[in-house]
Amino acid sequence: MPGLSDTKSVIADGSVDPVLPRRRRLEPDERRAQILDCAIDMFGERPYAAVSTAELAQRAGVARGLINHYFGNKRDLYLAVVRRMVTLPRLDDMIVPTGTERERVEASVRWLLDTIAEHGSTWVKVTSHEGVGDDPEVQQILDAADDAAAERLLLMMGLADSAHSTELCAMIRAYGGLVKVAGREWITRGTLTRAQVHELLCDILLTLVTESLPKVDRSR
Repeated sequence: MPGLSDTKSVIADGSVDPVLPRRRRLEPDERRAQILDCAIDMFGERPYAAVSTAELAQRAGVARGLINHYFGNKRDLYLAVVRRMVTLPRLDDMIVPTGTERERVEASVRWLLDTIAEHGSTWVKVTSHEGVGDDPEVQQILDAADDAAAERLLLMMGLADSAHSTELCAMIRAYGGLVKVAGREWITRGTLTRAQVHELLCDILLTLVTESLPKVDRSR
């Protein structure tokens, strides 16, 4: 059984004062991740201009200087949030669906919506340019993410051999625009449920795979 000295201290007048547990010291990677997680929440809750690094530091329980140390200024921190929102899971962590075309479509759309739902509000704001406005660096990150998502979706649909086709990837990127708009209707506006968005995206993706994409291949 622990002694009194393990949990309490005796102060000058002889009374006993409880000692609060020491906060565990986080490793640099953990501290950086903690700050980034708080930033993701805050940029999802309010516009970019309304996010204060001082308030962020308070919420994250760190000194303000640590934000500058790990991320630079607020814009740099926002860019880190953008990258996090559009970074896809590693291929090693994914299971490529099998089965009929409809089953592959269902699994692929489910994966898309699960990815969006993890940080829904922030994802919507980032992908719809509700952050720092017309920022070339943000656009560059989003464009690269659209390319990666198109290739990943073609892979999941069993069309990996076509992943480097300019026309096919362009059509999937166009589909990605619908994903972003549908995501906003579901998460921000509440005009569609997840189930309705799922059916909409499945129907259109199936049409792309079974009708539109084959036409592109035949025209080459």
